Amino acid sequence: MASVKRIRDFRVLTFDTFGTLIDWETGIWNALAPLRDRLSRPVDRETALEAFARHETALEATAPDRLYRHLLAEVYGRMSAEWGAKAEPDESAAFGESVPDWPAFPDAAEGLARLREHFCLATLTNCDRRSYRGASARLGDPWDAVWTAEDIGSYKPDRRNFEHLIRSVQSVFSATPEDVLHIAQSLHHDIVPAARYGLPYTAWINRRQDEPGSGATLPTAGEVKPNWQFASLAEFVEHLQAERA
Repeated sequence: MASVKRIRDFRVLTFDTFGTLIDWETGIWNALAPLRDRLSRPVDRETALEAFARHETALEATAPDRLYRHLLAEVYGRMSAEWGAKAEPDESAAFGESVPDWPAFPDAAEGLARLREHFCLATLTNCDRRSYRGASARLGDPWDAVWTAEDIGSYKPDRRNFEHLIRSVQSVFSATPEDVLHIAQSLHHDIVPAARYGLPYTAWINRRQDEPGSGATLPTAGEVKPNWQFASLAEFVEHLQAERA
């Protein structure tokens, strides 16, 4: 882990969006309602999110060039088959198109607006460009740069995504990896691979806190050492304000 400096000293903040700024677990759960309503035996929220994590991760690894909205439609079909229900094509497609409807966390848009006063802001997301436009609008369109899986041709936690981020901060912001703080909720998708592939500074927004399991992401094995940990983006902003006081 890199030696810790003050958050105020960074030039660029790079974010994961889904799980960190957009409450994707609520969005996923709500978008699964047509399938859940047809099941003979109910499925609880954590079981559904765990199944989503397994199928989404497998498809992202085996079909890295597939658009995220199309990948989500297949995830819906695989979850339907796992639960013994017939996947209706219109339902699968609707699930894939549901990303713009996923809600933002209450502190996200305001927090990003305040951070933009002091930093360049960018996001590295597993979304596709069209779907991401709706998510960005919910956040107040705060970004100086958006790098999607569609742009890169692979999904986090692939090395290529973080190499793309490093090249892009250099070309767009004339910044080095030491100038960048990468901020995310997912240990699996972001915190661990960011450090592994060349970003020495990370901040974990632990949205799930003491909830059981790992929700819509796969669990991460081994010791994880982000430089900072916060319960919310609001807490991150408060920490920055204290540094700047």
